[in-house]
Amino acid sequence: MKEGKRELQLEEIRSETVMDGADMRAKIYMLAAGQRIPWHYHSKIADLFFCLDGPMVVETRAPHAKHLLQPGERCTVPPMTAHCVYGSNDGPCRYLILQGVGEYDNHAVGG
Repeated sequence: MKEGKRELQLEEIRSETVMDGADMRAKIYMLAAGQRIPWHYHSKIADLFFCLDGPMVVETRAPHAKHLLQPGERCTVPPMTAHCVYGSNDGPCRYLILQGVGEYDNHAVGG
């Protein structure tokens, strides 16, 4: 997937790339207890989250929402929507994320 601006770095988060195409990518993220994907947004792509092990929370701003996902459940975060991801009650979780269609970027947002 073509890369744009990247402000958010996730070195400490375990992940596995499933597919990386010209304008779409699929990754599995494994968050340990207490780990979070910090607040950020994408300007051109949507994120589609599939909970594999959880429960997990996808929290958004504008509109403010907390999506509690159990294994097998999913939610979508559209472009330009700030979001963060974490395990429910700060527990561990594992999820598949599909990102696209378009150029990948991320922009950090204050917590």
